[in-house]
Amino acid sequence: MAVTRTFSIIKPDATRRNLTGAITKMLEDAGLRVVASKRIQMTKEQAEGFYAVHAERPFFNDLVSFMISGPVVVQVLEGEDAVKANRDVMGATNPADAAEGTIRKTFAESIEANSAHGSDSDENAAIEIAYFFKPEEIVG
Repeated sequence: MAVTRTFSIIKPDATRRNLTGAITKMLEDAGLRVVASKRIQMTKEQAEGFYAVHAERPFFNDLVSFMISGPVVVQVLEGEDAVKANRDVMGATNPADAAEGTIRKTFAESIEANSAHGSDSDENAAIEIAYFFKPEEIVG
């Protein structure tokens, strides 16, 4: 397997509960390395642009409202098959379906407030990383 990069967001429900370090530790324990990280308050425009793929779905406005409800931590993660590694440690979107020991099973409050976002493919990882980070901000 090759070393690749993926994108992660620690969502407002987790930052509100001061879980940034605990979630980052789980990511690192899964073999991922944080090569860029910043705590931001996402604007409505940023959230709408980031989640534009969901614009026609009924949950879009609620998702945008949730993502701007508090600070988030956006991160670039690097490791062997990083997208898969991140998705494995995050667990299923619905925390009720997530495996024991995953971020979402451990910390999520609901399907929406599920504490973490992760890219679903290498292609989307590149797009999502570029959405929030300049190349010079990523220090491997």
